[in-house]
Order: sequence, then C-alpha cells, then structure tokens
Amino acid sequence: MPVQKTEKIWHNGKFINWDDAKLHVLSHVVSYGSGIFEGIRCYETPQGPAIFRLREHMQRLINSGRIYRMELPYSVDEFSSVACELVRLNKMGACYVKPIVVRGYGEVGVNPLNSPIETYMACWNWGAYLGQDALTKGVDVCVSSWTRIAPNTLPAMSKAAANYMNSQLIRMEASLNGFAEGIALDSHGHVSEGSGMNVFLVHDGTLYTPPLATSILPGITRDAVTKLAVDLNIPVKESAIPREMLYIADEVFFVGTAVEVTPIRSVDKIVVGKGVVGPITRQIQQEFFALTSGKAPDRHGWMTPVNAPVVAAR
Repeated sequence: MPVQKTEKIWHNGKFINWDDAKLHVLSHVVSYGSGIFEGIRCYETPQGPAIFRLREHMQRLINSGRIYRMELPYSVDEFSSVACELVRLNKMGACYVKPIVVRGYGEVGVNPLNSPIETYMACWNWGAYLGQDALTKGVDVCVSSWTRIAPNTLPAMSKAAANYMNSQLIRMEASLNGFAEGIALDSHGHVSEGSGMNVFLVHDGTLYTPPLATSILPGITRDAVTKLAVDLNIPVKESAIPREMLYIADEVFFVGTAVEVTPIRSVDKIVVGKGVVGPITRQIQQEFFALTSGKAPDRHGWMTPVNAPVVAAR
C-alpha cells in the first residue's frame, strides 16, 4: 500500500514540508538499523478525530529508546501533543501516525553513541492493513520457516527497526507462497507472533495469547483486547502455545495497530473452526470498533481527541 503524502512532518521540534524530511545516506541508521518507531491509529468519531492509546504508544517509544541507550529529548506529554498537532495541521480525520527516532549522520562505526538522535513524526491515510475483506472474512496464513529473534539476541520488547528484518523474511515467505501472513515460532518452537502483529487463539471458550517470553512485542492492541475480553466475561490465559494448537483451535485472530482485529480462517491450509469468523472473535472485533469509532463509551480512557489539549499524566 503506497504512502499517501500529506503536507507536514515534524522533525526535531519543528514542522517541515513532507519532501524536506530527508536523511543522509551515511546516517548510522542506514547501515546499522539503529532506529525505533511507533505506529498509532487515529479514528474518526462523532466528536472528531481521536487517537487510540496515544500515551501508551509514546511511552513504549521512550522504553524502546531506553533499551538501546537512546535518550529521547521529549516526554510522553510532548510527543502526544505533537501527534495531535500533526493531525490537525495536516487536516486529517482517520489516519496513521508514525513517530520515528533514528541515529543520524555522525560516525560510521558500529558504536552509535556519537551519532545524533533525530526525531520525526508523520501521518497519512491508511486503510485496512490486509484489505477490507480481511476484517470480515478472515485471512489464510502459514507457520513461517523463519524463527522469531531469540531471547538475549535482539530485544523483542523494543519496537526497533532492526527487528523488522526478521519480520520481512516472515512476510515475504508467506506472500510468495500465497498466504496473507505468517505466524512465527520462537526459538523453543512455541507460537510467537506474526510479522508485525500479535496472535490470539480461542479454545473451549477460553482466549489464549503467547507471553512476553516468546519474543513478542508487548502489543498495545493486545493489551486492549485482553481488557475487552475481561469486560465481556471471556476467560483469558497467557501461556506458551504449541504449534499444533493453531490447528485445533476453535478461532484464531491477529491484533495490532495495523491489522486491528483480523480473523484467521486457515493455518497451513487447515481450516480454523468452521472456516468463518468465530463468535468470540466477532464479539471482540465489534467491541473494539464500537469503542474506536466513538459509538461506545470510552470507558477505559483510550481515545485522545485531536482537537482537545493533551492532559498531562497525574
């Protein structure tokens, strides 16, 4: 899906023209992958655009930087205010907001500490990640031959650019073999996550999802879905999941900022359940979209109206 150009991008505290957001080819991030980022959805609601779990995403950005010894010069409140201003300035409704922090042009060795930190934030229109039909009919996926990054190699809890080289291998393999996505296993053979999304399974009325120890990103939508399941009196268990459980589960679905709540109808050409969107997946999907669209009360305080000041944390 090509990026749809908007007018302004934020860079190091200033709004600049879209076409002026450029890096030198010898910036540290180009050779060594020293970048972190976030993906955040802004939804159109009856009260105007509102960003989903804005503060949590900005806190994760700061956490990602801390893991890689990148001291970010802005706070959660400051990043959150910029996001709202960016959406307003570009006159956007529903859109995708992407903060990016990279090691820029400085030194050319592996050691990143003497390369400057560059901060950017952009937004643009972005529809359903795997296509509109994916949300209503589900997608066909495979178990990837590529293993997720192992513990104590690259930190999976950081949303770092380098991690997504692993993700690219997972996604390319799936795509070339005719699948919409891949599900990777961790280094111990347990279900981990997709190329850029978390996984949930339903078995005998209980919702299962892999724990952080299986090299998953601590997904913010994953956390939201867990809380929504509790609201709906659906039992939730975080536990190691063997590969074969994907084949006997009653329902399987992806969650994430990009995919939102996307049902999975088959894994390795084995039909999941009855091959249609299951009742628990449907229930969670409906609850999620009701909340993000403003049709249901924002009982968890997850939506930040773009046209209102960002309230500082107490």
